[in-house]
Amino acid sequence: MKTHRFKTAPSTVLAILFVSLPTFAAEKPANEVAGEARLFKSADGTTMPYRIFTPEKVENGKTYPLMLCFHGAKGRGTDNQARGSLAYPVLSSAEMQRKHPAFIVAPQCPLGGKRWVNHNWSDGAYDSKTVAVSDEMTLALSIVDKLVAELPVDKTRIYVTGRSMGGFATWDAIARRPDFFAAAVPIAGGGDPQMAAQWKELPIWAFASAGDQTCPVAGTRAVVEALEKVGGMIKYTEDPKKSHGQICEAWKEQEGLAEWLFAQHKDKP
Repeated sequence: MKTHRFKTAPSTVLAILFVSLPTFAAEKPANEVAGEARLFKSADGTTMPYRIFTPEKVENGKTYPLMLCFHGAKGRGTDNQARGSLAYPVLSSAEMQRKHPAFIVAPQCPLGGKRWVNHNWSDGAYDSKTVAVSDEMTLALSIVDKLVAELPVDKTRIYVTGRSMGGFATWDAIARRPDFFAAAVPIAGGGDPQMAAQWKELPIWAFASAGDQTCPVAGTRAVVEALEKVGGMIKYTEDPKKSHGQICEAWKEQEGLAEWLFAQHKDKP
C-alpha cells in the first residue's frame, strides 16, 4: 500500500435514555463489547441506539477527545454492539486508551434500507447541496451534541471516522458541519468535491482502493483531487488492488493512524 501526502496536517436535544452498566478499559473477553449501550430519543420521539466508551479515569477539570465512529451497511440494526465499526474496538482497547484516553461513540443506523447518506455508493462523489441530510445523520450528530454538552469533552478535539457506508457518512458529517470537527478519517467512501474550499484547514486522512468493487475509488479520488487543488490538509492512502473488505481494515492495519489523529486539534472550539 502506498500513502500519498499532499500536505502535512499540523501537529500537536433532546433527551437521552441508557441501559446496561458501563465497562471501561480493563481487558475484556474477546466476545464482549466495551462501553455502555444507550438509546437516544429526539424531541419528536425518534430513537437511535448508540454505544459510548468512557475513559477509565476521568479527572476533574480535565477534558478528553471525542471520536464519532460510523459503521458500514452490515452494522445496521438494533443490537447496539458497535460491531459494524472497526474503529470502535481499536480506539476503546485498553492499550489505546492508555496512550490516548478518549470518549468513543458509535451510533447505529436502523434496518429497512436506511443509510447515513441518501446516495448510491456506486455513484461515488455527490453534491451535498442537492442530497438532503438524512434523518439518520441528523440523529447521529444530535447524539454528539448531547454528549458534548454533558461530558468533559475537549471541543477542539472532536473527530469522525467511518468505513464503507460509514465512509460516506464521514464525508457527509464534515459537509454538514465543516467547522465542527478537528480531523476526519473517511475509509472507502465518497464525498462532495465542492466542499474542498471549506475543508481547506481540516486535517483529513482518506483511504480507498482501486480494487474496491463496492465503493469505487473514484468517489474518494474526486474529493482528494479537489482538496489538493485548494492546498488542503489531506493525506491519502490508496491501495492498487485490495478488496472493499480489506481496505476497510485501515484502523487495524495503518501504522501511525491513531497517533496522527490524536495530534490534530482546532485552534478554538
